[in-house]
Amino acid sequence: MDPAKVEAITKWPRPTSVTEVRSFLGLTGYYHRFVEGFSHLALPLTKLMRKGEKFIWNEKREKSFEELKQRLVSAPHGKVIAYASRQLKPYEVNYPTHDLELAAVVFALKIWRHYLYGESCDIFTDHKGKANVVADALSRKSGMIAGIKVEEEIIR
Repeated sequence: MDPAKVEAITKWPRPTSVTEVRSFLGLTGYYHRFVEGFSHLALPLTKLMRKGEKFIWNEKREKSFEELKQRLVSAPHGKVIAYASRQLKPYEVNYPTHDLELAAVVFALKIWRHYLYGESCDIFTDHKGKANVVADALSRKSGMIAGIKVEEEIIR
């Protein structure tokens, strides 16, 4: 990472308005692929940007702000290529577990499709009764993930 950006992140002042929060999340969002659990870390700050939400800076938001700054300037350990995470949409909150797991699989296949085209991909599931649902749903998906060979295995 560029040393000037590291310095800009470490010296970033605590936001005092929604505009400043949006600016900070814009910068950190650019690097979200390299921060494990980014959406969970950024959630307290993201909630500040909701319509009708009063700007109240509390301990939880301060912790989120400082943790995001720290994670952005420290290198990850191991050989992780990238992370992907997202917050559930309001209508997805009511989905059953197997549908959420399927949505996660489809999300991952879309994000990393350029790595997976022409390769074999194994999907492990612990829902034996839903084994055909995953295969059926993946077979109906758009051409975006159609070029990926998917094998499914049930773990016990």
